[in-house]
Amino acid sequence: MSTDSHTLHGDAMSATILAHGAELSSLKNAQGLELLWQAGPQWPRHAPLLFPIVGKLKNDELHHRGKTYPMTQHGVARDHRFEWVLREPACCKLALTDNAETRARYPFAFRLEVTYTVKGADLDVTFEIINTGNEILPASLGGHPAFNWPLLPGLPKESYRLIFSNEEPTPIRRLKDGLMRPKPEPTPIQGKTLALSERLFDDDAIIMDQLASASVRYAADRDPSIEVSWDGFRELGVWSKPGGVPFLCIEPWHGFASPSDFDGEFIDKPGLMQIAPGASRSLSYRIGIGEP
Repeated sequence: MSTDSHTLHGDAMSATILAHGAELSSLKNAQGLELLWQAGPQWPRHAPLLFPIVGKLKNDELHHRGKTYPMTQHGVARDHRFEWVLREPACCKLALTDNAETRARYPFAFRLEVTYTVKGADLDVTFEIINTGNEILPASLGGHPAFNWPLLPGLPKESYRLIFSNEEPTPIRRLKDGLMRPKPEPTPIQGKTLALSERLFDDDAIIMDQLASASVRYAADRDPSIEVSWDGFRELGVWSKPGGVPFLCIEPWHGFASPSDFDGEFIDKPGLMQIAPGASRSLSYRIGIGEP
């Protein structure tokens, strides 16, 4: 059995998870159609885990108790190998514990556990962040799954849309140089529907920091479709690389990039969870394969 990856099988889905970054690297429907972006040269990732930050910090620096630590975009978890805790036919669990390398960038004690479970045509992804230290653990967490766009080869990209579970009238946020712009912008979502086009991402990600929905469906008029639902995540990012690439990211987040004017102590950064010593925080999201 390979120690680098593990493939889960269900009645209507298979999913492969890598030890490196505990990253989902393949998601296929019952017919064997690959739905996940296969880390092509335009973006060499599939579905990285974002921890302990989502997005960027100003100058890629984390400030804590008078010291400055280098912290690049999206944090440390995606670039570390996780340990296998459980490996079963339809479920696996991986864990990352702080070490000398993580503490050089993120000076906190933690354990991050990630569990993947296949049930029928659903993949459940559950996270538990455990504060193993003796001070408050400030952290953000995000999923970043990149789905093929189009899901079905040959369909025009513009035939796809996102349909939210609730109407989403509130303004969105955008980034400048990786940091949150100070002013919100009018949403491109009409009622519950966001019509997809490459030009949507000329200004980078669409960031929804006042979410009304707990799920969104990514679909055209022909199957397959994808539904992403979440629990414990407060924000959502929708992203494709500017300039036109064949993937779309639907990203449940708890947290977001630093506001452009914030350069203070990390614990004061907007959007963070603050987990007490000995306590933990659980969050989850689900990817379901369906028909339009």
